[in-house]
Amino acid sequence: MAVILVVDDERLQRDIVKTILDDEGYETYTAASGEEALKTVKKYNPDVMLTDLKMEGMDGIELLDAVQKDSLSPSPTMIIVTAHGTISSAVEAMKKGAFDYLTKPLNKDSLLMTVRRAVERTELLKENVQLQRELYDRFRIEGIIGKSGQMQEAVNIMKKVSQSSATVLIRGESGTGKELVARAIHYNSPRRSRPFTALNCAAIPENLFESELFGYEPGAFTGALSRKIGLFEATNHGALFLDEIGDLPLMMQSKLLRVLQDKEIRRLGGKDPIKVDVRIITATNKDIEKELAKGNFREELYYRLKVVTIDLPSLRDRKSDIPELSGFFLNRYNREFGKRIKGIDPTAIKALVEYTWPGNIRQLESVIERAVIMSDSETIALRDIKSELRTAETVVAFDFDLPDGGINFEELEKDLMEKAMKRANGVMAKAAKLLGMSYKTFWYRWEKLNSDNPASNRETTDQPDK
Repeated sequence: MAVILVVDDERLQRDIVKTILDDEGYETYTAASGEEALKTVKKYNPDVMLTDLKMEGMDGIELLDAVQKDSLSPSPTMIIVTAHGTISSAVEAMKKGAFDYLTKPLNKDSLLMTVRRAVERTELLKENVQLQRELYDRFRIEGIIGKSGQMQEAVNIMKKVSQSSATVLIRGESGTGKELVARAIHYNSPRRSRPFTALNCAAIPENLFESELFGYEPGAFTGALSRKIGLFEATNHGALFLDEIGDLPLMMQSKLLRVLQDKEIRRLGGKDPIKVDVRIITATNKDIEKELAKGNFREELYYRLKVVTIDLPSLRDRKSDIPELSGFFLNRYNREFGKRIKGIDPTAIKALVEYTWPGNIRQLESVIERAVIMSDSETIALRDIKSELRTAETVVAFDFDLPDGGINFEELEKDLMEKAMKRANGVMAKAAKLLGMSYKTFWYRWEKLNSDNPASNRETTDQPDK
């Protein structure tokens, strides 16, 4: 039950209010002065405080200021009690953070209704504080797994940039954890209590970008029956994460550049500019420099977005982190599925480390999740993951030679995929199975590796087997 503190220098008034609240089941305490109330707040941390406005010594507004400054977060929800002649002072107290005010003589029903609403507000504030703590714990920079040099460099940059409002460009292959890094930057920043919104630029039709980002007024276009608040307004004072920024249409690139320069937007159909303070974090798996050369990306925007750049390595470039990452995902899915799997067999770990991981961390997580679901033993064995991985025999079957001077991994990957497609008679779903990859991962990698060869893409538009 909620804890209530009643502060009044009139004993009779205190006792009456306490009796009413006690009868409702609240845990109620009283204080005869502002000074006594501060001591009681520290001792009992009340959810709601009712305080008289006019008291000898510290008055209600001074008490309000002191409580908000010194008490634990969140501070008690304050209700001001005042006489009819000082309502203007109570309104002033509400501007300073008081929740509501009541006038003397108190009405029992009004008192209980206002206290009930104040308790609900405190509960919501506590839930919000708890959520913020959980988000910070989940996305704290120190919790990011990675002992490799590239990951340590990325973590060091994240720690520094999180304390600023600079734009950040995160680069890395699909599945390397770019959104996780963006969230970690936000939830370790001074803006952590403000919204974080993510938008995948590759998933939005070109004609909807402007309304999605900036919103619109009624009548702005056919079907615009009411006002819509865009992501910039909804995320004001927070962070907007634009994933796959390389897929942002040129027209929207110009409009985004204008927002970054002027820090204001205009809704579709709106006349007045709206000031916004939004931190922009972007990510891409494309080579933006190549896109600049092709004329697909605006140079001015690129340099606006890459004030700070974070490069995330692929999982094949940080294989020393695979055992720790695998253990992390094992613990996560043990909790989620109520399993008690104690660990991963060394032979399975060896297979995980030796695999090339075209889908990066996201693929590793998927493999461990499936293994946890399917395993009936105390440890995850090689048999629990083997079907998910491309085995050494699969590689040998494609008959490639490892040159003395090393290899270009993308060329090797493309060569393997082309040979798989040839063996599968051009059926992409079958080629994906030959390489132990999901259809979606194969399709994504095939499209990326053949992005400069549209004809190759058009020849492989089959669907996975049902």
